Amino acid sequence: MSLSSREELLFEEWKRNRTGFVADGLVSELEYLSSKIKICVVLKEVNDPKGGGWDLRKFLAEGARPQTWDNIVRWVLGLNNVDIAWSDVDSISKEIRINTLKSLSVINLKKSPGTHTTNNASLKLIAKEDSEYIAKQYSIYDPDITICGGTGDLFKAVAGFDECRWNRTRRGVWWYERAPSKYVIAYCHPEARVDSSLILYGLIDAVNDIYSQALSSTTILER
Repeated sequence: MSLSSREELLFEEWKRNRTGFVADGLVSELEYLSSKIKICVVLKEVNDPKGGGWDLRKFLAEGARPQTWDNIVRWVLGLNNVDIAWSDVDSISKEIRINTLKSLSVINLKKSPGTHTTNNASLKLIAKEDSEYIAKQYSIYDPDITICGGTGDLFKAVAGFDECRWNRTRRGVWWYERAPSKYVIAYCHPEARVDSSLILYGLIDAVNDIYSQALSSTTILER
């Protein structure tokens, strides 16, 4: 059974329990499976005061919105080319977003929508209630690198990785190895009020250091 088919079966059951369910996951199964590095981004919830009931995958396939997704596009491009120059990613066009986001899997821990400011109590409550579903969804993708955008501790708790030990890069980014050569990184939200170049190169630096620590050798990211 394809990954997309497994997604749909899971969502059919899951959305019965969540009003305004917003599906997420694979933008393109083909592009994801053919990626050099399979990346999953874990966020909190979609911002939709109108109540949801739509498909984030379709939204991403159509180019999404630059405020959140330009930095995520930069993350994907940077992890696939660690020597990338800022001039190559300073400006992200809609076409670049469409082409780059195809390779992602994306999980929101809360499938019902929120507003601009997340209600953290509601987020934690619903994510814990849906922990079995979240773990099943994540297992479909089995990514190489998982980037938790402000969701590191909560994802660890609800996705079944409580026993994994936190480690820290030399520059202070938290991470753990959830399976052999499969890493989860607790990182900032893509809309964090930090210069986008610092967010990009901070992530590249962290991933290089993670591979260096885990493998005690040169990073496997190609230069």
